Amino acid sequence: MTLLFKVDGGRATALSGVSLAEAGLSERAHLQEWVLANPAILGDDVLVVTSEYDQWTGGDGVRARDRLDILGLSAAGRLVVVELKRDAAPGDTHLQAITYAAMVSGFTLDTLADAHAAWLTRRGTPTDRDTARALLLEHIGGGEFDPELLRKPRIMLIAGAFPRQVTNTAVWLAQFDLIVELVEVAAWRSADGILAGFNRLWPTPGAEEFTLSPAARADAERVTQKEVQRSRAASAVRRLVDAGTLTDGTALRLAFSAATAAQRAQLEQWVQQEPARGRATWHNDPKGPLRWEGDGGFWLPTRLVLHILTQATGSAPGAVRGTTWWEDEAGHSLAELAEDVPGQSGRDWSDLHAYLDALPAGRWTTYGDLAQVVGTKAQPLGQHIARCPSCQYAWRVLNADGKVAPGFKWSDPARAETPQQVLESEGITFANGTADPAARLTLADLASLPRQAT
Repeated sequence: MTLLFKVDGGRATALSGVSLAEAGLSERAHLQEWVLANPAILGDDVLVVTSEYDQWTGGDGVRARDRLDILGLSAAGRLVVVELKRDAAPGDTHLQAITYAAMVSGFTLDTLADAHAAWLTRRGTPTDRDTARALLLEHIGGGEFDPELLRKPRIMLIAGAFPRQVTNTAVWLAQFDLIVELVEVAAWRSADGILAGFNRLWPTPGAEEFTLSPAARADAERVTQKEVQRSRAASAVRRLVDAGTLTDGTALRLAFSAATAAQRAQLEQWVQQEPARGRATWHNDPKGPLRWEGDGGFWLPTRLVLHILTQATGSAPGAVRGTTWWEDEAGHSLAELAEDVPGQSGRDWSDLHAYLDALPAGRWTTYGDLAQVVGTKAQPLGQHIARCPSCQYAWRVLNADGKVAPGFKWSDPARAETPQQVLESEGITFANGTADPAARLTLADLASLPRQAT
């Protein structure tokens, strides 16, 4: 039993508990809407895909009549099946939820996109499949869905109370790597109205240690570890917020270079009519990190770009990745900034740093050769160097033609000389902006540099 108190200094007065029914609250109009408006009840990183889903069709083409209360999606790409009961849950509630989990385990990205588009449209935001698909992919970080995680949905029951049939079964199922989460919703009456709270009953912290068999525990740990890793690498927005990469109020601008040729002319003209449309500021809120100057509202990057393109071109665009459309004053997109969050991008650049540290004065190399020797591509390597204040001798890395990269920027904005001037002071000659090819370090030279340096 959960007790709630009204505190006044040293006095604590217990509030009287009431059932949702006694408070005049219903399952669909109230409990369900609370969860839809506050998906954190389902998990910190859960996006609602749909609610009251009943579009089930068997292999024979016959429609099933089952109605799933809520389907969510974690940032790791794991579905969350939610069954709601305003009052005490019936003894077979868990069986119903397990059935739904089995049915959604076969969902594809297209199935989810169709369901999400229909749900958003039904809730007042007309959305097509491509847009819904983009929103789902943005939520999981723009990558692909992991088939193993998609096949193993989380199951959550939310009810006013749970009978022993449900709690005993939930504990027993945990031995077989099937976790049915039990969340109790309670209400209290106060002078200011009705208060509601959600309390997780099962599983309790560390419960898996006592309920899972060794084999099941190992399998559960593998799935959990995979989910944790994907969550950390998921949404670019969440990575930036968690790392505090950008401070509140950081100015951002719309990157026209992300648009197609057909979109760009219309987009530029639309922004010229009202320049504020091309500006936003960053705020560390994963639910709405962009405050768009066009309307003063808070938006997710992809939703805002889709809105802007629709307004500018008069038609709904296809899928876009919103974090590539907004950049800081240095020209780095949100997606690029998120890639460099320590421990998030999955790329350890320490090997690159070792090669850069070993580049001798009077010699130069290329982004392509460096990328090949450290096992990556020239573009992400160049992007990392451009945003890496600790990268030594970045001016000694040139384009394949021996010229300074057009977008080269010093990490120290106080430096006024050009990379060519620095290289010339180190003894490298230039002809028409091209460095002396005799001073170039070959791939073989690069491969030996760290060993020579150590």
